[in-house]
Amino acid sequence: MKTISILGCGWFGLAFAKKLVESGYEVKGSSTSPEKLSLLTDEKIKPYLVNFTSEKIIADAEFFETDALFICIPPKRNSAELNSYPQKIEAILTASKHKAKQVILISSTSVYGDENQIVNEQSATLPDTDSGKVVLAAEEILKESLPHHFTIIRFAGLIGPNRNPGRFFAGKTDVPNGLAPVNLIHQTDAIGIASAILKKQGFGRIYNACSPDHPTKKAFYTAAAYTTGLIEPRFIEEKRDWKIVESLNVPEFLDYDFQVAL
Repeated sequence: MKTISILGCGWFGLAFAKKLVESGYEVKGSSTSPEKLSLLTDEKIKPYLVNFTSEKIIADAEFFETDALFICIPPKRNSAELNSYPQKIEAILTASKHKAKQVILISSTSVYGDENQIVNEQSATLPDTDSGKVVLAAEEILKESLPHHFTIIRFAGLIGPNRNPGRFFAGKTDVPNGLAPVNLIHQTDAIGIASAILKKQGFGRIYNACSPDHPTKKAFYTAAAYTTGLIEPRFIEEKRDWKIVESLNVPEFLDYDFQVAL
């Protein structure tokens, strides 16, 4: 594979694109903002202005002519646009049909509800949030469009540069569910897993991308606040509404070793 298109050069997409450029790929990157195109050019990413709604996409067709298209546009939570997310994915798939050789959808572990159990790629998807429901609907559209070679990466909560988890609960008291396990992944490992799919040609599967470390909310967020000099939160010592996200496919098909411990 030589040419990679990344639809959505946001926090993850831009970092991933920069890593691919370093690895020798020709990278096409999209933004909805004309002001950001010069940033992509500076990073040696070929820039494309792509705007889309649930009805249509305004874009240069050349963007979709690629060996692999990564769709990196998460739904906008608490937004009037949330429910139109699956239709946007459908419009993107229509635009890329017969152009992109492989399509990889960046999804979320929110497709699993908090059923108080360990889940993996073979587990039932029972989302209990609105964002989880629309993400699952988008996955189903991808499966219907590419029934024999769809690829989905379900990221756990993303942390890393400019996403300091110490700020999430800093200074708060009586935070519920303190003994529940966390499901997170550092940007380094998110990029590593996406890169491994390209390197291993690991297309046609669903991958849960989540750190194998699952400290409690209390332990993780208290330590995160302390190490960044913030006021430590106070948690209620209880465990309810939880899950532990594991992966069968990442170790079996990608042979990936996580780089960042929680």
